[in-house]
Amino acid sequence: MIAIWNKRREPLRAGRHEGLPPLDTDLRALAMAVVPEGETLPLRASPHARKRFEVRRDLVGKSELAALNALLIAHLRKQSYPDHAPQLFRRIWMEEADHLLQELSSRWLISSAITFGDHGETEAQRRIGLAMNVLFSQMKLYEFERVHSGVPADQPFRPRPGVKQILPMDLPGFALLSGGLDINLLAQIWSMALEEPIAGRLACHLLDKLNDDPRSLFRRISLMRADLIARRAAKAAGQAD
Repeated sequence: MIAIWNKRREPLRAGRHEGLPPLDTDLRALAMAVVPEGETLPLRASPHARKRFEVRRDLVGKSELAALNALLIAHLRKQSYPDHAPQLFRRIWMEEADHLLQELSSRWLISSAITFGDHGETEAQRRIGLAMNVLFSQMKLYEFERVHSGVPADQPFRPRPGVKQILPMDLPGFALLSGGLDINLLAQIWSMALEEPIAGRLACHLLDKLNDDPRSLFRRISLMRADLIARRAAKAAGQAD
């Protein structure tokens, strides 16, 4: 497993006259410039050039700042990277967060938040980044599996009271009415994020988006809980009659 992971982390070597812009590059100018269509990749391209081409193709019509942010993320996922890459990444989010929070898709916002896990300047930034990594990586895996159930992501399963919960590693079952695992998980991350102005601001933005999305596990759990409460109330009312 570690060997496979390390293979995916081989550095993005750059060719001659290639590389990231300097640390003091004009970020405002990049925010105003747009990634054009129709760029081509040289036949013998370096790993850096190939990755640069891929992210720019994905971000056609977005700002050059968005493309630089994506390229920095790609480098910072590797075993080694240009010395100034972490600081340039953090500078982008210190100075141009307003722009990127409006422009980037959830995919790139999540990738940006996760990058703080390894490259945050402070312990608080790194803790937030790692928490977001676990949250959204797990979400991607279980939502992928759920697709194969044939049930739409915004449709909760119907609660079945009394069903025996057999969970991996002998974990105790989740109490839908009295359990607070869903709330505790998000509240702890949110609490950390509220106290941190850079990575925390990005995390709060993503948690707001998650809260607004009707297709998340947390929304489905909430609907299941409400359904069970309503059914029990209806049953109690029927017995009272």
